Amino acid sequence: MRLDVKPSSPRLALTAERPPEPLETHTINAVKVLVANRGEIAVRIIRACRELGLPTVAVYSESDRGARHVKDADHAVPIGPGPAPESYLRIDRLIDAARATGADAVHPGYGFLAENAAFAAACRDAGLTFIGPSAEAIGLMGSKTGAREVARRAGVPVVPGTDAPLAAGAPDEEIAREGARVGYPLMVKAVGGGGGKGMREVAAPGALLNAVRTARSEAGSAFGDTAVYFERRLTSPRHIEIQLLADGHGAVIPFVERECSIQRRHQKVVEESPSMFVDAPLRRRMAAAAAAVATAAGYTNAGTIELLLDRDGSFYFLEMNTRLQVEHPVTEMVTSLDLVHWQIRIARGERLAIDPAHALTPHGHAIECRIYAEDPDEGFMPSPGLVRGLRPAGGPGIRDDSGVLPGYTVPVFYDSMIAKLVAWAGTRHEAIARMTRALEEYEVLGIPTTIPFFVPSPTARSGRSRSPRRSTPGSARAGCPPAPRRGRAAAPGRTPRGTRRCADEGPRGVSRPAAHHDDPEDGTIAKTCWPWSSLSLRRLCGLCGSAAGA
Repeated sequence: MRLDVKPSSPRLALTAERPPEPLETHTINAVKVLVANRGEIAVRIIRACRELGLPTVAVYSESDRGARHVKDADHAVPIGPGPAPESYLRIDRLIDAARATGADAVHPGYGFLAENAAFAAACRDAGLTFIGPSAEAIGLMGSKTGAREVARRAGVPVVPGTDAPLAAGAPDEEIAREGARVGYPLMVKAVGGGGGKGMREVAAPGALLNAVRTARSEAGSAFGDTAVYFERRLTSPRHIEIQLLADGHGAVIPFVERECSIQRRHQKVVEESPSMFVDAPLRRRMAAAAAAVATAAGYTNAGTIELLLDRDGSFYFLEMNTRLQVEHPVTEMVTSLDLVHWQIRIARGERLAIDPAHALTPHGHAIECRIYAEDPDEGFMPSPGLVRGLRPAGGPGIRDDSGVLPGYTVPVFYDSMIAKLVAWAGTRHEAIARMTRALEEYEVLGIPTTIPFFVPSPTARSGRSRSPRRSTPGSARAGCPPAPRRGRAAAPGRTPRGTRRCADEGPRGVSRPAAHHDDPEDGTIAKTCWPWSSLSLRRLCGLCGSAAGA
């Protein structure tokens, strides 16, 4: 294996309002961290390690040689060709990279091997500290059917469904019987899945067998596991999740909830904290339920309990994510606590020193928009290519977690998210206004992105302006300026290709919310499908997906 060692460079000494506390004396030796990931989450982890005084090792595929996380780390190691199965999913190469650089800890980020029990076990067997839960906890809670059983033991209600995966050779008659027992509509879901893969919604018995075959095939390709189970689909639930931290000394601390109901194809698009639907008593009940599940699983480090909140205020356990979540910044913004810092501290054997009341009390409101290299004009098709120019948003209350730099070519092999834009303010109304302003400032040149989809500006909708509120693809001809693109994804009178119109939607581009969708802040009802008019109390029209499948 060839080792690329980057020369050390002087760091600027910056004075923060509340600098990171020094690491405590620990029993686990973790002095150099290998980040087994890429993109914005790798940059995020590298920054946290730098703040704690820990050197870092980046790994990269041939497609990521010029990536930002490679430039930011202290050392960088190539691990193979562009396709993930030949690089970022190669456990042996990641372990070899840690050994070659003297790293003694591994942070998996999210995605790739973050929820792979075999990877956690391999790190442990190699004498490396895995910055995450134990391999046993990942294996237990990574199985959706196993996690449902843990929730039952903890006294937390689960969404009605099958108690065990369908047998691989189950006859059609048995599948039909199980479907009838669960009831319609239902969801066919991969046991080891996530991100909407291996998942199908079934409205009537006639579509069940085909949905099972399709879900099994997709789950096998994505996770190497074709096992599926059934879950009853709730009508218009809210997708609420509770962030947790748990140390190795028995402490479990739940955080204020995140609302993740705005989704497209079972993928979260916008997240916020706190939820408008959760009051203080309900928050305490949900937090207690989440902590009970984590305790029953013997869980340590960072994790998230996902719940479905029904209209009557009842909630159900959905699943547990045994890793750091994509949307963790909104929790950090409303609590002023650094979750990645605490992941590292817990892995080093430290005790949690967080006031539980502080973690459960939101301070202000935070909203996150995921920015993808996707073309809304083409049904949100991925748009890999060269980033010719980049002007991130800034200003008070704005956080940009980005993984790209000008001159970087977004590869075809990985998830298309290139940044997460987070806005914080004292109230939700102010946070929305701040996010709108930041999106209008954000400029990406060279590739289409989803920024124009979020921006409610009339000029951005019509495509008449080359202002920074739009991201434009570069021309194929050298020397030609980037061509403006028409923002048809959410323009009035259009529904983007590849999306499903909401049941509440009237004429194309106009929503007709029911009475309970009224915005309590101003008493008005949304009249368009822009996120900031529909973010208030319901999933984004035209992007609706079952929250049960997220």
